[in-house]
Amino acid sequence: MALFDYVLEPPSYGWKDEQGNLVKPTPAMILKEFSRRLNIFRCRKNWMTFTSWVQLFCLLPFLFVFLFYHFNWWFVAAGFVYSMILMGTHGTIWYHRYCTHGAYTFKNKFWRFVTQHLVIKTVFEEIYAVSHHVHHAKSDEPGDPYNASAGFLYCFLADANHQPINRNLSEEDYNRVVNLMKHTGVTPNSYAQYKRWGSIDSPARVLLSWALNWGFWFGAFYLLGQFIFNDGIGFACALFGSAFVWTAGVRTFNYEGHGKGKDKRVDGVDHNRKDMSINQIWPGYVAGEWHNNHHLYPASARSGFLPYQLDLAYCYVRLLSLIGGVDSYRDAKKQFLENYHAPYLAQKKANGKLKEEVVEA
Repeated sequence: MALFDYVLEPPSYGWKDEQGNLVKPTPAMILKEFSRRLNIFRCRKNWMTFTSWVQLFCLLPFLFVFLFYHFNWWFVAAGFVYSMILMGTHGTIWYHRYCTHGAYTFKNKFWRFVTQHLVIKTVFEEIYAVSHHVHHAKSDEPGDPYNASAGFLYCFLADANHQPINRNLSEEDYNRVVNLMKHTGVTPNSYAQYKRWGSIDSPARVLLSWALNWGFWFGAFYLLGQFIFNDGIGFACALFGSAFVWTAGVRTFNYEGHGKGKDKRVDGVDHNRKDMSINQIWPGYVAGEWHNNHHLYPASARSGFLPYQLDLAYCYVRLLSLIGGVDSYRDAKKQFLENYHAPYLAQKKANGKLKEEVVEA
């Protein structure tokens, strides 16, 4: 078996049935698995999924404080820009194109650290990156951790139910998984520590990184809000509250980005026909996530290949390249235009001429 066949901890309902078809669990089965995966009293190896969801709900008090005590339409606008654009683009820059696909390289650890902590931290590298390798290897097939064909809830709770790494890897396989993460700066557990905690990263390092990141950004937002609006607490709570909205919402992306399990691909827009991924205007503009293009060229630092496809994540990589923060990056725009867009236009033109000849005849 290939590593990606077993690198993730399988859910209790399994990935596929005896005939090899995708298992589509009922909502009750999914919720039961979710409860089991978050129960740290049953198994301490559930610590990362438990922490991930605790982290999400720790953002809720900030949202309530903003809504009920410091509501301000300027803060609403700031929260919208921060969550939808800055956090969305950062997710593409850091977790998607760098941690998973290594689409570019940093000049040094300083620029990697800055990029990693560019926004409020609400996603763990380990949960995202390893499972996303599997997603590309098995896109829309049994074993895809967020297979849209299994429904909304299957995707929404995937970070707990389907994305954690397998807790029973051999030492050789564990080292192979660690190798997938070595460029991210995550300090890996030893194999003995992995057997104890069921993860690559350790609870102490994750909790310290979380605390320092949130402490820095709350302080920075407070000072900025105090200086501009004379309401530091309100401004900081508005942005932290908006982070809750983004962190909850991003869990729906792959369900939407793969057509909700239906074929919504459009000729001339979605050239990748190996899976159900689609290019969407909203994720494309606010986060540089032209998903069908990305599935064509996953290792490209750019996925907005056409003139109308704004790619803010690529703009960041290009900026860092210009100021010396990024050493190198891959750009598949030329290959995309030559291999897909130009042939499509040529075929469209030929079909148009054919129609004209038929009409004339």
